[in-house]
Amino acid sequence: MAGKRRAAAETDLRGWIETQIKDMYGAAPEYPWRNFPEYAVFRHGDNKKWFALVAVVPADKLGLPGDAPLPVINFKISDDVYRDVILREPGVLPAYHMNKRFWVTALLDGTVPQPQLLDMLDVSYAATASAKKKEQIRGPQEWIIPANPIYYDIEHAFDHATEIRWKRGKGIRVGDTVFMYVAKPVSAVLYECEVLEVGIPYERREGKLVVTELMRIRLKKRFDPQAFTFEKLRDEYGIFAVRGPRGIPYSLSAAFARYKEA
Repeated sequence: MAGKRRAAAETDLRGWIETQIKDMYGAAPEYPWRNFPEYAVFRHGDNKKWFALVAVVPADKLGLPGDAPLPVINFKISDDVYRDVILREPGVLPAYHMNKRFWVTALLDGTVPQPQLLDMLDVSYAATASAKKKEQIRGPQEWIIPANPIYYDIEHAFDHATEIRWKRGKGIRVGDTVFMYVAKPVSAVLYECEVLEVGIPYERREGKLVVTELMRIRLKKRFDPQAFTFEKLRDEYGIFAVRGPRGIPYSLSAAFARYKEA
């Protein structure tokens, strides 16, 4: 994507996000409603679909206390798991005046961190893009993936190697980051890895385990088993199960980034 992402004062997040949209996507605001002159929509140039709506909405219309006008932005989040995760984040609400199954509303008052706003903007832009453009704009993503010690000694997988082959989850691509969650009795995230290769043919069927494709991953970071336990993922980040590859909330991504092994 072209353009630079700029920091902003919390008091002017609307102006900042509109500048980001212009710089990153070349989209100018449109004001389609005469009765709501503060409402602006942003569209793709090719298919004309909206990917963002900026507005000022009374707090009580958002289910919040009071009736003070609040600046907000609506994003399309079509991935059910990711939408469920981000709706647990402060300042992210079910969509105002749009389909709540596919859209969310984020406050532009400083509650939602700027990097998270940009993440949601990217997701919304990709979700509403044409099929051809989706292939062009999809950037690296972060995933939590399950690892069951019943089938593989994952606790010692990286004792003598920095690269291993692992079951590829649907949607994972080269350049993505995977955080490996080891099931009981460990019940914690142990590794952060970079995906180096996908599409490696493989065939394994063992009970409920079915593997038809592998990916090659490289170890980037180890985590203490007590750092990101299942209880912490559940209580602090709203992750109640890791049964397959899933996206992670911004707050957990930031916690992984801050982690320093003792």
